Amino acid sequence: MTVTRQDFEDAVAAYWGAKELQREQSAIKAAVGAGTAGSVRGGKHFDAIAVLLSKFFLDAGYPPESIRVNKSQGLELPGYFRPQKQWDLVVVHRHTLVAAFELKALGGPSFGNNYNNRVEEALGSAVDLRHAALAELYPGEEPWLGYFFIMQDEAGSRRPVRPATGALPVEPVWEGMSYQERFGVFCQRLLSERLYDAACYITSSAADPKPHEPVDRLDWRHFSAAINARLTYLKSLGFPG
Repeated sequence: MTVTRQDFEDAVAAYWGAKELQREQSAIKAAVGAGTAGSVRGGKHFDAIAVLLSKFFLDAGYPPESIRVNKSQGLELPGYFRPQKQWDLVVVHRHTLVAAFELKALGGPSFGNNYNNRVEEALGSAVDLRHAALAELYPGEEPWLGYFFIMQDEAGSRRPVRPATGALPVEPVWEGMSYQERFGVFCQRLLSERLYDAACYITSSAADPKPHEPVDRLDWRHFSAAINARLTYLKSLGFPG
C-alpha cells in the first residue's frame, strides 16, 4: 500500500495529540521501534511522523532493521566538523545511507530565539554530513537527506517581523516577513543550495491540526514524490536486495 494524503494528515493530527494512530500505523510503529523509551530525538510528538516516513521504506521492501527511529538502534551518523551527529530517522542498507531525516518544529511564544536555533541546526547538520560524504565517510551510494518541519500556526508566527538595525542592512527579501514566511524562504534555499534533497514545510496547530502548505515546492506532494524518486533510483541499482 502506498502512503496517502490521508496518512499524512492523520500523522500531523497525531503530532498534536488530536488523533490516535490507526491499526496499520501502530503495526509499523512496533516494527521499526518507535514509541519506546527515547524513541525519536525530537520527542514522542514526532513518532507519528516517523511512522509515516518509515512506511515508504517498508513498502519498498527495506527490512525493519534497516530503518532506525530509536536512539538505542543508533541514530548517529558520521560528521566532518564533529565525530557524529544524531538524526531523527535513519535508513541504512547495504552500507548506503538510503535516507536521513530531520524532524523539527517551531512553536510559540518565543518564535524569534527558537527560529534562529532551528535555522542553525538545519544548516549545521546538512553541511557537516555533506562534507563528511566528500571526505568519503559514506560508502555506497550518495547520501540522501530530508527535512520535515512544522511551524505552529498562530498570530505570533503570522505577524510581520522587522529585522533589527545592524551594522549592515539585511537582504531586502526579509523585510516585512513573518516567521512563517521567513521559514518558507529558508527551506527553499536549503533545496536550492542542495543541502537537503527534499523538504516539507507545513503550518498547523492543536486547534486546527489540518496541515497548511504555504509554499508549493515544499508541500507534501513534492516531498513524497522526492522520497519515491529516491526509492526508484536505488531500486534500479538493485536495492534493497
